[in-house]
Amino acid sequence: MTDQNNALPAQEGEAHQQGEHSNSSNNQTMESLLKEQELNVDLPQAGEIRTGVIASISPAQILVSIGAKSEGVVSGRELEQLTAEEREALQVGQEVHVYVINPEDQNGNVVLSLKRAQEQISWDNVEKLMANDEVIESKIIGFNKGGLIAGVEGLRGFVPSSQISAMRRSQSTGDTPEQRWQKMIGQPITVRVIEVDRERRRLILSERAASTESRQSIKERVIEELEEGEVYTGRVTSLANFGAFININGADGLVHLSELSWEHIDHPREVLEVGQEVQVKVINVDREKKRIGLSVRALQEDPWRARVEKYSVGQLVEGVITRLTKFGAFARLEGDIEGLIHISEIAEHRIEHPKEVLKEGEVKSLRVIRIDPDQHRIGLSLRKVDSAAFADKDFKLLAAEYKGDEDEPEAVEPAESAEPAETADDSPDEPEAVEPAEPAEPAEPADDSPGEPPAASEDSGA
Repeated sequence: MTDQNNALPAQEGEAHQQGEHSNSSNNQTMESLLKEQELNVDLPQAGEIRTGVIASISPAQILVSIGAKSEGVVSGRELEQLTAEEREALQVGQEVHVYVINPEDQNGNVVLSLKRAQEQISWDNVEKLMANDEVIESKIIGFNKGGLIAGVEGLRGFVPSSQISAMRRSQSTGDTPEQRWQKMIGQPITVRVIEVDRERRRLILSERAASTESRQSIKERVIEELEEGEVYTGRVTSLANFGAFININGADGLVHLSELSWEHIDHPREVLEVGQEVQVKVINVDREKKRIGLSVRALQEDPWRARVEKYSVGQLVEGVITRLTKFGAFARLEGDIEGLIHISEIAEHRIEHPKEVLKEGEVKSLRVIRIDPDQHRIGLSLRKVDSAAFADKDFKLLAAEYKGDEDEPEAVEPAESAEPAETADDSPDEPEAVEPAEPAEPAEPADDSPGEPPAASEDSGA
């Protein structure tokens, strides 16, 4: 009995120990389970974007289930950022993207934003569009003084005027942004993303980059169809210091500054303006380099030709020496007409430089030895002024000049006073009409007694 009694406390002690061990194990198991559950709970973090489901919609707030311990709320300023159209499009049960602003506010709510989530996703998308160099179909929604504004992925992208296509720029006429761009709002536009700066909220687009391929194919086709010497009507797309770009049939050609006008100009804007329609002549087509050379002045009358019609090869002229160069001297004949006296035409003997014979500003008699209307050049000679080779031409020119002097009084006399008219009435014979062009001495004997020179001598002696 004693052994049995002694055994009972021992058994009770073992059982008690086993119970304590069991309770301890259960407590550890519960703690670990709770810890595991806490670890498994996906708590929202500030700045992250989550996908949730709209639980309820009211005028003051929108509740969104995002899988956390409590629902998130879109309210206040974040709700006001949504447009009326965007709010009407939301429905209970709809899956939406939300941006976590605050994981837990003072009321224990998760503060969410629908608008910020849309923007963040849009910035992610435009970065992908730029990385993939994708072409986007968009619409012009506004403008400023620097260019156009187009919508891309819900963001406002800026298209600088330098990135607007030549065709669209040719349609933009006027001095103010309103005159140039207002009429384009609502028009479709194809663009590429060329710059993304999320922090500065900067999104730059390019229409030119998007249309490069199509513009290139159009230009290749136009170049194949163009023929040198043909005349086309084009539109001025841009002006530069060196010339003007004019679009003909969808391809841009260059009118160099020297091909804009026969008169001297310093900048194309003196004769052209962007958007202006103008006729041009194709003067060069380089199919390998894909360049089109155009001319405006080729369709205008060349005033130089009219001014040099009075000159002929072999004619003697007077010129003012304007410039001396190592290869010759330039002489101005009249106005802006200049001729070149080559160094070989200055003197009979060899000279090293024109300054050995000529000085700037002095007037010289010169011989015209060459006229090139196409190049606008006149060749002059100093050493051939007294050349025997031109003696016959000089005589003919002198005779024609003399005859012209004789004819001049007949043309002038009717406009003079009545006295010449009375003389013409008294003696209508032709020889007398010619005599006024001669010196005064033959005219006196004609009045007293023609054919008696001794009488005239006696009168003078008296």
